[in-house]
Amino acid sequence: MKLQKKVYEKKLRELQIELVKLQEWVVHEGLKVVVIFEGRDAAGKGGTIKRITESLNPRICRVVALPKPTEKEQTQWYFQRYVQHLPSKGEIVLFDRSWYNRAGVERVMGFCTDEEYWEFLWSAPEFENMLIRSGIKIVKYWFSVSDEEQEARFQDRINDPTKRWKLSDMDLQARSRWIEYSKAKDVMFQYTDTSFCPWYVIDSDIKRNARINCITHLLSLFDYEEIDYEKIVLPERQVNDGYVRPPINSQNYVPDVASKVAKEENKKDQ
Repeated sequence: MKLQKKVYEKKLRELQIELVKLQEWVVHEGLKVVVIFEGRDAAGKGGTIKRITESLNPRICRVVALPKPTEKEQTQWYFQRYVQHLPSKGEIVLFDRSWYNRAGVERVMGFCTDEEYWEFLWSAPEFENMLIRSGIKIVKYWFSVSDEEQEARFQDRINDPTKRWKLSDMDLQARSRWIEYSKAKDVMFQYTDTSFCPWYVIDSDIKRNARINCITHLLSLFDYEEIDYEKIVLPERQVNDGYVRPPINSQNYVPDVASKVAKEENKKDQ
């Protein structure tokens, strides 16, 4: 059942407050956190990431969404380009797609060899186990969207000029290879859904529900506490000792279009 907008916004606000508490706990304890978001195109990964980060400090919680590898990166150890983005103490890194590109888009679209593909499936659990042993907490989410819902979201992107950039040629090709992506995902889970670093599946056909479910679950994975800080008291404003500021008309102020729009809307309502 879809959450009503008011209920959703109220719950999201509560969860975002908890996310801030978690952020402060991560800094206080010097934790290193990686959260991976994977799933089909238009599954709702980006929207969920946006709701997680909008109330957090970007210096503490950052998003990594890498473009296709450069020629130089293609010659490196596969995981090398991701290692440089891993968190230091007191940081949270959200991967909007991750090293699992090799098990999905690269496999289906033929961007890697069979040897590279199978090497990845064997290596990924070892790589993640190594990161965990080093003190990094890894959380992996797979956003699951139905065929019908993905088509509806693609159509929405086609018709909305603010969303067309989200629809790439690669997305269209992925759409035409739905079954191949299903097979690739199932094999990926078979090899990488481990006891020490499991996949958590989010039913994302209803965006609001998916966001609430994901954030709630993420918070549940941490035994965090609220950090007590000293009460903040604003200091008195400095007394003007006679300084005269330049006139406003000497500066390039941006036109107040918003007030003009508001007046026009008020006239319509009268």
